[in-house]
Amino acid sequence: MTVYLLWHIGHQNEAGAEGATLHVDGETVYVDEQDGDDVKMLGVYSTQDKAEERMRRARLLPGFSDEPDCFVIDAHALDEDEWTEGFVRNVNR
Repeated sequence: MTVYLLWHIGHQNEAGAEGATLHVDGETVYVDEQDGDDVKMLGVYSTQDKAEERMRRARLLPGFSDEPDCFVIDAHALDEDEWTEGFVRNVNR
């Protein structure tokens, strides 16, 4: 079974030209939490259509309406590993 996660990225980064906020990188929404971007998961939905409907409603709300193109819908299969390797912490903050 596939589920659809709906995310919104509130941008605060300075990754664009001359330190400007970067919202979209190519065809995808840019995200850099270490540079201040705020990622919110709005919900998990059983269909793409339900996730898109929630996105339409969220675009009318304060905050989300400021960045209406900064939503991401990710499809994920249930009971399948997404992250299969370890990680290294960045201690030089």
